[in-house]
Amino acid sequence: EVQLVESGGGLVQPGGSLRLSCAASGFSFSSYPMSWVRQAPGKGLEWVSCISSNDDSTVYTDSLKGRFTISRDGAKNTVYLEMNSLRIEDTAVYYCAANEGPTCLQGFEYWGQGTQVTVSS
Repeated sequence: EVQLVESGGGLVQPGGSLRLSCAASGFSFSSYPMSWVRQAPGKGLEWVSCISSNDDSTVYTDSLKGRFTISRDGAKNTVYLEMNSLRIEDTAVYYCAANEGPTCLQGFEYWGQGTQVTVSS
């Protein structure tokens, strides 16, 4: 059974940091590019970032460059999203997803259940 389980969300003040984790199982994690996608209240899905499966190259949506960092640990089958200088507008449910592959340009094959991030004073 394929599973993507996110964790690490919560309530944080503006300017704070959070580190999201996504533990993968049931598929060949090392073969899949992995992405983070978010959905703010009342809005559609927004792609955040992707990390490749072969060379760990990363891409980000332009508005988040410099604040968010994606990484992966093959030994733990886990992908991370380090979020710094958080803003109120970063409030959203954050999903991890496995891209269909072989690059970050493909759509998503597997999704996690999401973790809530709330940025508020």
